[in-house]
Amino acid sequence: MELIFSAALCSVLVSILLKIAKNKGYDALQMITWNYAIASVLGYLWFKPDFAHISIAQTPWWLIVVLGMVLPSIFLCLAKSLHTVGILKTEIAQRLSVVLSLFAAYFFFQEQFNLLKIIGVVLGIGAVLCLIVSKSTSDVSPTTKQGIFYLLSVWMGYALVDILLKYTSSLGLQFAVTLNLMFIFAFVCSVLYLLFKKAQWQTKNILAGAVLGILNFANIALYVKAHILLKDSPAVVFAGMNILVVLFGVIAGLLIFKEKLKGLTVLGLIFGLVGVVCLALAI
Repeated sequence: MELIFSAALCSVLVSILLKIAKNKGYDALQMITWNYAIASVLGYLWFKPDFAHISIAQTPWWLIVVLGMVLPSIFLCLAKSLHTVGILKTEIAQRLSVVLSLFAAYFFFQEQFNLLKIIGVVLGIGAVLCLIVSKSTSDVSPTTKQGIFYLLSVWMGYALVDILLKYTSSLGLQFAVTLNLMFIFAFVCSVLYLLFKKAQWQTKNILAGAVLGILNFANIALYVKAHILLKDSPAVVFAGMNILVVLFGVIAGLLIFKEKLKGLTVLGLIFGLVGVVCLALAI
């Protein structure tokens, strides 16, 4: 359980760092770029991918390239969502991306739905709707509209990444190799975009990106290790990770960033947590 706790803590620390950095004038995209550079190095050292036996012909490069572009884009949307709607709602939306992943599993991967999965999906959608309505009814300013857009982008974007990763694993590509190639492509794509935008590189963004990369990779590595050690209890890992991240996000939002819990936000939080428990029990 310590691994799940640590992985969840690292996940929320990523969000906290992005939110604080934005308020301090750091460039989120530069941080995200160097995050992938550090993560690729750590991934190579930790997972020890076997690059020597990669099949050039059979490797789905198009998929890795797509993920390499999507990952930094969604990470940037995460940073924007944290800044506009707060850490509490963003973490809930990110964790409830599993609802859309389940839809894909049903329609594309022929996964069967039982009653608990249906209840979990319905509660998850209800939770996201509560988060959106709680923001839009209190304020209809351009900032709020942007916040809703970024919130939905996080929800749908992380589901897309999950679906693509599932598809990649179904092709038989080794996880360690896939992870490293994705990180490398994400770094290359981000650098090219920053060069195109003629960004002013700053050392502080590189250093902050290195910290972000360590936390982001630690989150992934600890989560994977938890699944390996608890291979007979995937529901414990899944539910524990999602629930702890949401709870840590609530604590961070209330205590660190002084966010307020409105009625619909509380309802969305309850729907989200119950939905996650239902999905975990359905595994």
